[in-house]
Parts: sequence; structure tokens; C-alpha cells
Amino acid sequence: MTKRREFLKGVAALSSLSLAGCGWRLAKVRANSSNKGSRDQLYIYTWAQYTDSELLQSFSNQFGVKVLADVYDSNDVMLAKLQAGGGGTYSAIYPSDYMVQKMVDLGLLAEIKRDRLTGFDNLFPQFQNPSYDPNNRYSIPFNWGTTGLLYNSEIINPPPEDWDYLWQNQKQLSKRMTLLNDVREVMGAALKMLGYSFNSKNESEIKQAYEKLKSLKPAIAAFDTDAWRNQILAGDLVLAMCYSADGVKMNQENPKLKYVAPRSGSSLWTDTIVIPKTAPNIDGAYAWINFLLQPKVAAQISERLSISTPNRAGFEQLPKSLQNNATLFPSESVLEKCERATPLGEFEEVYERYWTQLTSG
Repeated sequence: MTKRREFLKGVAALSSLSLAGCGWRLAKVRANSSNKGSRDQLYIYTWAQYTDSELLQSFSNQFGVKVLADVYDSNDVMLAKLQAGGGGTYSAIYPSDYMVQKMVDLGLLAEIKRDRLTGFDNLFPQFQNPSYDPNNRYSIPFNWGTTGLLYNSEIINPPPEDWDYLWQNQKQLSKRMTLLNDVREVMGAALKMLGYSFNSKNESEIKQAYEKLKSLKPAIAAFDTDAWRNQILAGDLVLAMCYSADGVKMNQENPKLKYVAPRSGSSLWTDTIVIPKTAPNIDGAYAWINFLLQPKVAAQISERLSISTPNRAGFEQLPKSLQNNATLFPSESVLEKCERATPLGEFEEVYERYWTQLTSG
């Protein structure tokens, strides 16, 4: 496993739209179909936290293209929209690693033309040939991290060290904790706690994970990927399952909020940029990707939005305090216990069945 300084995480997306809440969520936009082919507009579909209007302006100044964005809070929501025919407006989309594989299998993605990229070699070597997309045929990495627990250190003491903390302290945490709205992340956390693979295809193991989560559900305030941020800042929550990038951002908002990667392991994820086959502005999509591959831009995004970069030249421009941030750039010992989510094929139906039982009602 590579060392912290060699295993980096990446770039974010932006928007010209109004931001709400903590400044991370874009106002939703529905593109006018009459503008779909416009060369001076680029529609992207991205995660809510990957937004920054300042960087957007820099892109517009450099390329003369206005970026408009829609946001989603889970890979499944994004995929469902695309499969329902609602993705024809977007020229760049931000799926996570395992979802890239799934979208390739579904025939949704255009191959990346390497000769149209500028700055690809700026990526650290391990991001140039990832297991989920060999030779980056369909995706460009921009952000990576772990999934863990964010907690209020003023209230929770001693701090949680593993997922089992939630069950051991269920009464004290009742209705003051949230889990992600993501079947693979939540089921995967329970599987890792039980000593199983994050990508288990054993239905007996999945059922055990479901039973554990079912016993915890009465204490869970919500399955939520975004709204928990304001709630934990306000003190309504004391603990939230979240992505490490959010952990860094929230710690900056309130130093009492600390992030921990669970001892038994968690997911290791990479979010990427892809070009759908239905992209109406291919030139704009490549301009966007090349913009984000610029070392200076990658460093600015990492520093301002508190996310990492897979860009070696960009990483070298970061302050030492960020380069050595263990939440952004985990140690080898943490990474060794993490697993990437992989597509499960038809077995996904098993996960979905138990997830529906868990979250319904």
C-alpha cells in the first residue's frame, strides 16, 4: 500500500448557481433543452459538496464557458436519473469508482481520448491505472478518501474507535446520530464490523449485517448524506457517518468536531469525472477536465474546499499542514484495512432487498 504522500485525492466541481446552507449545496437547475448543444454552456451533474463559485469564474475566464450544475446525494440517484433519460443535458458527471464500472457495463460512458487531455501525467502513478478503470479509459480521478465517523469531541468522550461504538452507546446516541443514505456504505460498515468483506456476496453475512442495523435503526435520526452538516453544527446531532472530505470541512467549521476512520476498516473511495455518451458539449467537457488537471487549480481546490488531489504537482503546492493532514491523506495502516466497493452484479438485488427493509417504514 502506498504511503500517505503518494496516495492522494482529488478535485472538485463548481457552479455558477446560488449556494445554500454551509455554501456547499447547489441550487438545482434543469437545463433548457434548447441550450443543450450550446458551446458556451457546460452542464455538469455532481455531488453537492463539490462546488465553488470562485473556481467557476476562473474557468469561465479561461475558456469562455459558463458552468451550470445539478447535484445528487448518492450514486444510485444519479444512475437512476440517467437510466430514466434525464441525463442528456450533462456533459460531465461525477460517479464513484465502483459506479464507473457499472456505467461502463451499461454502455453509458464515452471513452476518454487521451490525446485530448492536457495534464494527465500530473496524476500520481497509482491514479493513472486504477483497478476500477484500467488505464483510465472512461474516467479521470479527482477526489478520494475514506468513510468514517464525525463526532462532537466535547460531548463524546472517550472518542469512538470503531463502528461497534454506535451499538454500545445506542441509548446515549438515540436520535442524535445519522448514517449515510447509501446502501453499500452502510451495509459495508456493518459487514466490516462483523469481520466480513465490504463486498461480501454471502447472503448469510448480508443478513447478519441487516439484523445489526435493524437493531440500531430506532436510534438513528436519519439516513442522510447532506442535511446532517447543519444539524451537527447546530448541536442537534453529536455523531454522523460521513466521508473524510466532509470530516475535514466540518472540523474547520468547528474544531470540536473530529473525524475517525474505524479500526475494523471501511471503504476506500475515489470520485471521478466521466463523459456520458449523450454529452451535448464534448469540447466543454474536455476543457473542464483539463482545467481541473492544472496543478495550480488542483492545489487551490484542495486548499479551499478541503479535499485532496490525485495531482502530484498540485499536491506539492499544498501547505505542509494539509499534506500531513491524516484525515485527508490517511496513513498506510488505515488504508490497509479499507476496501474499494466493487460492482456486485446480480447480487446487488440482495443488498437492495435488505436495504429497502431497513429504510422503509
